[in-house]
Amino acid sequence: MLKVLVVEDHALVREGLLATLCGLGAETQTIGVPDANEAIGVLEKEDVDMMILDLMLPGTKGQTFLPLVRRRFPTVPVVVLSALDDADTVSRVMRAGASGFVSKAGSSTELLEALRAVLSGEIYLPQKLQELASRSESSQAEGKPLAQRFGLTAAQARVLDLLAEGRSNRQIGELLGLTEGTVKIHVSAIMKAMGVSNRAEAALMASRKRRAN
Repeated sequence: MLKVLVVEDHALVREGLLATLCGLGAETQTIGVPDANEAIGVLEKEDVDMMILDLMLPGTKGQTFLPLVRRRFPTVPVVVLSALDDADTVSRVMRAGASGFVSKAGSSTELLEALRAVLSGEIYLPQKLQELASRSESSQAEGKPLAQRFGLTAAQARVLDLLAEGRSNRQIGELLGLTEGTVKIHVSAIMKAMGVSNRAEAALMASRKRRAN
């Protein structure tokens, strides 16, 4: 027996979703609730195999509710269904732990495809939404400071700033109170983190970032 919980505040939409879920097979049991509080009550009492979550719930919004579900009920996969299908929303939802995202502009066939994929252990995003999320993440990464973007330590970030100024290892060591050997270790770690083959490339990336800001 497959048990699916639908969390959707609009009754007509909820009823339509419950009817669509019959397409998963005769052994499917569906439960529909209008808000997060009732959903928690069901999750605490029932062995739910999957939850379909509307992102724009009244009271506790879906974006707030999703992380809570992931913490308290980590074995229950969540497929988000939303009219908000811009790149930032999709990316944010997937980072919060959703197992799938389906736009309300999509079809019932697409929804069933998504649910079957998630039930088989996959992460589901339509191709269009995969591209949107990828572009959003790339854009966000480009806007971050290099140290944050590449996971540099505070010491490495200071060394990188001085590399961008054209300082030698000895000069960097004198300015930061480090031995030249320690500076070399930092430079090697910076190059590895940034995926470059020499210090000049790292310095160039840092100087370009400075000019862009």
